[in-house]
Amino acid sequence: MTGQTEVVKLGHGAGGTLTKQLIERAFLKYFRSKALLELGDSAILSRPNSSEIAFTTDSYVVSPIFFPGGNIGKLSISGTVNDLVAAGAKPLYISAGFIIEEGFPMDQLEEVAKSMSETAKTANVEVVTADTKVVEHGKGDGLFINTAGIGVIGRTVSRAASIGVGDVVIVSGAMGNHGATILLSRKRDELSFETKIESDCAPLDGMLLPLYEEYGREIRWVRDVTRGGLFTILNEGMTRRNIEMVVSESTIPVDREVQSICDILGLDPFYLANEGKVAMVVSSKIAEGVIKRLRKHEHGRDAAIIGKVRKGDGHVYVETVTGGLRIAEPLLDDPVPRIC
Repeated sequence: MTGQTEVVKLGHGAGGTLTKQLIERAFLKYFRSKALLELGDSAILSRPNSSEIAFTTDSYVVSPIFFPGGNIGKLSISGTVNDLVAAGAKPLYISAGFIIEEGFPMDQLEEVAKSMSETAKTANVEVVTADTKVVEHGKGDGLFINTAGIGVIGRTVSRAASIGVGDVVIVSGAMGNHGATILLSRKRDELSFETKIESDCAPLDGMLLPLYEEYGREIRWVRDVTRGGLFTILNEGMTRRNIEMVVSESTIPVDREVQSICDILGLDPFYLANEGKVAMVVSSKIAEGVIKRLRKHEHGRDAAIIGKVRKGDGHVYVETVTGGLRIAEPLLDDPVPRIC
């Protein structure tokens, strides 16, 4: 009797434990560049006698293509910009590749392109090169977009290794909005209630770049909270085994409607994606100042201090609302696949 052939599953695209296993199994043993092995959302590349640059790439397969608060076009520009900004870079240039299924409505394609253009203008980036491919009907699920982005590093790049005892954990706003929006868009016919939940997808350069200029290296580490949600992203910061993060569940902002949807469907908002929020670890000296600055920006109004870093065992811990303490493991499988 022969064994079953291993195959890729939807969960391998969730950004959590299965994604890590996929990357290690299929890719890292073949691609070994120093920049790639950092496993950041952007590669940091040095240039002789010049500033470092950040270089990122991403593919967007969100379903549905149009959703409350945005569409695949706005999402693709926002996600690319945010990957660069989280690495400490000022975004400059973006490429776009379109894989279009035969029969896709031309007016919808124009709407996507218009949204990309408007979002790029908001973020002061240019789409400078592009490619288009068309596949047969039934072979492409409407529209997929691939992007790449280049930005210039304007400060010392924060890395997880910079996180130390006494540092403070911050989020820039409410968790789970994008994931909840995509889920509801798919289940609209099954659910008998209306909500005002919208995706939070937005470029965050205008909120983050001024923070970098003001606080520099006191900002230890920044990541945009996308696939896998907050708890998965925080686990990516635990690269040192002699420290741990402790976050308080009661201090993490979640919109009431998002929490209600999660309660009904048995989901955890801290494992749902955002597309316009970041998690960061900063020096305790600047934590209150960072919160004040974030709350002045439209995308940071609900910013909150949610925890701290202390000596420990390399895990992320959650103080629950009932007073317990549990390990917040990274996401294993995907509760809402194809959210970006």
